[in-house]
Amino acid sequence: MADDDRNFIERAESHTEKLYGEPMSIEDMADDFALYGLKRRAAVLENIDAEMRSEIGSGSHNLRRHAQLMALRTKMGGVHAALRKARR
Repeated sequence: MADDDRNFIERAESHTEKLYGEPMSIEDMADDFALYGLKRRAAVLENIDAEMRSEIGSGSHNLRRHAQLMALRTKMGGVHAALRKARR
């Protein structure tokens, strides 16, 4: 999906809505992130970081989604750091 302009959260919500009938919450995304292996967690964090470095639109929807992405990145970063500390 090279032309997919949705962010990580929007893609995850769409995917889980198709599978389970409702979008996944940000809290659930962070909880599931703990189940990923080290390499996959690092790749997800790098992808989110790249999205956050990209240009932000000025619309309220874009700003809200960027804020949600920042909150998710913070939660996931904390989970990743804790798992690394526990050598997982």
